[in-house]
Amino acid sequence: MLYDRKLSPLEQVIEVVNRRASAYNIVTTCRIKGIFSEVILRQALEVLQARHPRLNCRIVGKLNSLRFETGVIHIPVRVVEKYEHQQWQEVALEELNQKIESHKSLMRVVLVQIKTEKNLNYLITTIHHAIADGLSCIQLHSELLRYCQKIASFEPIEVATLPVLPSIEKLLPTSMQGWKGALNIFSTVCRHLVTEIWYRPKTLKFEQFVPIESRCSGMVHRTLNTEQTGQLINACRQNQTTVHTALCAAMLFAAGRKITGGKKTNLNVSCWSNINLRNRLKPEISDHHLGVLVSGDISCHTLRTNTSFWDLARNSRQQIKATLESDRIFCSALLIKLFTDFLLAYPRQMFGTVGVTNIGRVDIPSDYGLFELEEISFVPAWGAFGGLCVAVLTFESKMFLNFMFSEPAISQEVAEILADNVLACIVKASNNKKFTFADQMSAISPYHSASSSRSTFAHQVSKRYK
Repeated sequence: MLYDRKLSPLEQVIEVVNRRASAYNIVTTCRIKGIFSEVILRQALEVLQARHPRLNCRIVGKLNSLRFETGVIHIPVRVVEKYEHQQWQEVALEELNQKIESHKSLMRVVLVQIKTEKNLNYLITTIHHAIADGLSCIQLHSELLRYCQKIASFEPIEVATLPVLPSIEKLLPTSMQGWKGALNIFSTVCRHLVTEIWYRPKTLKFEQFVPIESRCSGMVHRTLNTEQTGQLINACRQNQTTVHTALCAAMLFAAGRKITGGKKTNLNVSCWSNINLRNRLKPEISDHHLGVLVSGDISCHTLRTNTSFWDLARNSRQQIKATLESDRIFCSALLIKLFTDFLLAYPRQMFGTVGVTNIGRVDIPSDYGLFELEEISFVPAWGAFGGLCVAVLTFESKMFLNFMFSEPAISQEVAEILADNVLACIVKASNNKKFTFADQMSAISPYHSASSSRSTFAHQVSKRYK
C-alpha cells in the first residue's frame, strides 16, 4: 500500500517508549456545549479516517523493524458518565496512562457526558505520538466537531483526503542531507555537550526513583482567565519578549525555588522548548496534516537573587532565536531520538530543569452550529521521563496549561504547588517589571490555598497508579 512504510528513527523511539513505559501518547480534551451522541461521533470518526489515511494504519513488527501497515481499523470509542464537570480530569489521566494498542489502532476516543448538565460533554482523544503533534491534534478536534455538526444537521459532507507525510528526514532541507547534514548534527552535539559541561544545570530531584516501567504520567490542569492572559501578552510586548519565553522564565523561577529550598544562592538551570517545524519546511506543512513535525532547543541560564524575570525571558528568547536562524533547529529534530535513547539507558537523567511546549493561539472556531467549543487543551504522556513540563495553548483569549510530570519522581502534591507558583509568577511579573528571583523566593502563591479543592479529582486518580 502507498501508506505502508518503515518508521523513521524518531517514530521508532516513540513506539519503543510506548511499549516499554506506561504510554507515549497525546491526550486532547475539549469541552462542548450541545447534545452529543455516540452514534454521531462514530459516524464522524469514519469521515475523519477518510480524510487522514494514517488513521487507517497500525504499527507492526519487532522493535528493530517497525513499520506502518494499512488495514481496516476501527477506532475504539467509549462513553463515560460523570456527575461533576471536573471529573474529565479523571478520564484524561486514565488515558494518559493507558498504552495505545498500536498493533490494533493508533487512536481512541472517549465521550464524557455530565449527568447534572445534559448538554455538557467532554470529548477526549488519545493518539499515538508517532503520527501526531499538538498542533495537528487540535486541528483534528476541530474537524471532528465540524463533521459531527454536519451529520447531526443532515448536511452533505465533502471529504478531501490529505496526503500522508513521509518521514521527517525526507522533509528537511538539503543542508541536512548527506555529509553536510552529518557535519551539522556533529557540531550541534558538540555545542550541546560544551554547554552542558559549562553550566551543569540542576534539575528537580527524584522524590522517589523507580524503573521506567513502573512510572506513570501525572497532570495538573490550570487556566489563566481572559484578563490575566491579556495582561501577560501586553507585558511581553512591553518587555520585548514572547509569551513562550515568559512561560520558560516562570517555569525556571518556580523550579529554582523548589531546588534551592528558598535559600538565596546562584543556580544554573535549563529549559527545553519544543519548536514547530511546519512553517519552516519548504513547502510548508499545514497544521491539518497528521505528523510529528517538532524540534526543540535547550536554553541554559544562571539564576541569581537579582535576576530579573524579564531579563531571563529576553535571554531565553535570544538563545531560541539563534537556534531558529540556524540549521540547529533541524538538527534537534533528528537528535530527539538520541536524547530519548540516552534517557532510556540512564533513567536518572532528564531533558532539562523544565520543559515548555506552547502552540500559541489556536486558530479554530468555537461555533459549530449545534455545538459550541468552550475549552480545549492537550497534554503528552510524560511517565517515562523526569522533571516538570507544561503544554500550553491560548483559545478564546484564555490560556490553558497542562503541567505533566512523572510519578513518583514528582508527587501530585508537589506538582500542584509548582504549578501554582508558575501561575503566581506569571501574574506578578505581568504587573511588575522589576520582579526578580529573590521576589519569587519570598513570595507566597495566591493560588496555593485553593489548589487542594481544584485538584481533588486529579489527586484521587493519581493514587491509582502509585
